[in-house]
Amino acid sequence: MLDTLDKEIICMKNSTKNPVVNAKMNDFHLHDEYEIYLFLSGGVRYFIEKNSYDLVPGDILLMRPDEIHKATFTNNDIYERIVLYFSENTLRMLSNEENRLDFCYNNRPHGEKNRLNSTDDEKNELITLFEKLIMADTYKKMWSIQLKLSLFLEIMVKINRIFSDETRSTPSHFLHRNLIPILEYIDQNLDKDLSLKSLQNRFYVSGSYLCQLFKQITGSTLHDYIIYKRISRAKQLLVSGESSYNASVKCGFSDYSNFFRSFKKVTGYSPREYLRQISK
Repeated sequence: MLDTLDKEIICMKNSTKNPVVNAKMNDFHLHDEYEIYLFLSGGVRYFIEKNSYDLVPGDILLMRPDEIHKATFTNNDIYERIVLYFSENTLRMLSNEENRLDFCYNNRPHGEKNRLNSTDDEKNELITLFEKLIMADTYKKMWSIQLKLSLFLEIMVKINRIFSDETRSTPSHFLHRNLIPILEYIDQNLDKDLSLKSLQNRFYVSGSYLCQLFKQITGSTLHDYIIYKRISRAKQLLVSGESSYNASVKCGFSDYSNFFRSFKKVTGYSPREYLRQISK
């Protein structure tokens, strides 16, 4: 059990120079792990589902496996952050009914309340814990796994307590009011025609304006967003037992080969390989 948990907890401290020109960072993120993201420096606007956040150092972001997210950059300053990935199995194994470590993830609506503010003391405490976790994982010694798990537990307890503190002010977020009904419609109608022509006819908005507005806020195209939303739904359907073909149809793909290519591009696996991977 300890060896499994050890492999399922991954922590990294990353620093990126010239993030605006780093094309690899411009894609949406959609993965099967839970994520804690601690923002350290840079000029970052972070998009999660239908909300955008202008980050300040010390901000904490919490992402579930089904929440699409990405960073965009307001300047070219060095971009520093710490990210911690872990599995649902890890949360389940280290929780009990009264004290669930997934509280901060599942006790909120999908794509809402992802951002937490931290005080300077909390930020420094978390940075210290994250760095100790990275060290324990990098330099293996006797009882390193137990140390790693104890640090992970302390991080999760601190995050859940910050999340549960009702005395804190709600962090601000924004999204252009013209986009909200469109993104909500997309979420609820992934099996329907979501072409640009269809959307502009339904919402009486110029297609070029809609694309420009979405690109301005997220740094990516509306088409890419729809693809990621459809693949996210397809993953859920595959896990629930749907065939690849039925999943593709229920997610709005009229052509299976297009679905296959899109699925592999987003996940890195074919549908069959994906199911094998998550069942390990």
